[in-house]
Amino acid sequence: MESRKETFHRYNQFNQLIRAIIIGILTGLVVSVFRLIIQHFLQLVTASFAYFHSHPLWLIPWTIGSIILALLLGWLAQSYPDIKGSGIPQVEGQLTNQFDEKWWPVLWRKFLGGIFAIGSGLYLGREGPSIQLGATIGQGVEEKAKVGHLNRQIGIASGAAAGLSAAFNAPIAATIFILEEVYHNFSPVIWLATFVSSLCSNMVSMQFFGLRPVLNVPYNHMLPNNLYWHLIALGILLGILGRLYQVIILHLNGWMARIPKLSPIAYPIIPFLLVIPIAWYFPITLGGGNELIIILRSLPFSLALFVGLFVLRFVFSMISYGSQLPGGIFLPILTLGAILGAVYCALMVRLGLMPVRYLPNFIIYGMAGYFACISKAPFTAILLITEMVGSLAHLMPLALVAVVAYLVVDALHGEPVYTAMFNAFIGNNPQPARHKEDVTMSITIYAGARLDGCKIKDFPWPIDCIVMVIYRGEEKIIPNGQTKLQAGDTLILRANSATTRQAYHEISRAAHYAQG
Repeated sequence: MESRKETFHRYNQFNQLIRAIIIGILTGLVVSVFRLIIQHFLQLVTASFAYFHSHPLWLIPWTIGSIILALLLGWLAQSYPDIKGSGIPQVEGQLTNQFDEKWWPVLWRKFLGGIFAIGSGLYLGREGPSIQLGATIGQGVEEKAKVGHLNRQIGIASGAAAGLSAAFNAPIAATIFILEEVYHNFSPVIWLATFVSSLCSNMVSMQFFGLRPVLNVPYNHMLPNNLYWHLIALGILLGILGRLYQVIILHLNGWMARIPKLSPIAYPIIPFLLVIPIAWYFPITLGGGNELIIILRSLPFSLALFVGLFVLRFVFSMISYGSQLPGGIFLPILTLGAILGAVYCALMVRLGLMPVRYLPNFIIYGMAGYFACISKAPFTAILLITEMVGSLAHLMPLALVAVVAYLVVDALHGEPVYTAMFNAFIGNNPQPARHKEDVTMSITIYAGARLDGCKIKDFPWPIDCIVMVIYRGEEKIIPNGQTKLQAGDTLILRANSATTRQAYHEISRAAHYAQG
């Protein structure tokens, strides 16, 4: 017969799953509408510039309107910094208890700011904003339910995964990305609710956009074994250029600040003016890049064209992101990877080392490899591209390219781009000390870490830090000094908010790395 504690624990789990379903449905609705408006906005911009070709005088009011809109968006982003950029660093800060924000002010500002920034044609992605939108919805649902700090964290993670799932129709990869790259927590307490939210969000998104894969890149030929050496060469190329991407994206804010007599509010004027000639000559490249990825295989097969597209996308995506407007780098990275795959294929065809029929294959491989090395999340990259393309046939080539690109960036001392952006964000947005409050945080122990096999009494816990609960699979343990910790345990700790960040880093290091 179940004890009262076990019954209560199962009741709490059931309620958490109910809230996860609600979070998934609400996030699916919000993010799908977000996607739909951006899609129609981009179509309007493209149609407008097609009209301007025969009525060029309309460019004058369009330019004036662009400057006004840029200043309004710049004011919105600078007056409420929590909506800047992709939003992933903000979500990671919340999940590691190093940052916090109010959900409703961020939700509506990110929604409107993202629509106008991405929909205007800037090379920004909708995926990071979708993650932050979902996180705010999860936070709002859990706060309204008043279910405590741990459930609030689970709600934020669930909403974040649901947001990415709705943006890409990829629920499995969305769940893995949030747990692997953002939350760094694979506890059973977390993953089930997160996956349920992702599935529910994906179901809602499919009602808006159908069953067609987001990046439908058809291919007719499998890569034969004797050409697999190209995957290693492509991985090396992607890794080198991926490290270059990391270096530049992380220095953007410093470089923008050096522009003389230019207020941060006016940063968006630069990309909003530059997007006008791009929309005039290359309208298919506008936005995050999903349309360009789909038609890339249908463009004239030209090495010069593919290299030109890469340079254009690389440079203007940096300028767009440097404006600090709401918009991410997720899809722009995939777009750059797809173009690099096409560049490599075109080069090998010119050298007589590969038939042209493998162009679609290398577009797909390039996306996975470039994202894997820049984010340093190869498992997520493989699953993401597999789900988005809608085929399992590429698993082996994707894995090989992703791992090689990852190893190259690692050898060049690159760190995960979202982690680096998170550290920069936290450094620029320190949280005020609240000495009279305590904060709850959760950390999962990895195999071989210092805490793996350690008794609670034998570890030098930070001052004012207490292990409240240990989740071991489905088991909930109330610990004492003799309790021996194991790999896979999720610790629920309470610490003084004034020292939360330091405590989190100390314990996280002991939970993830071996002694020495």
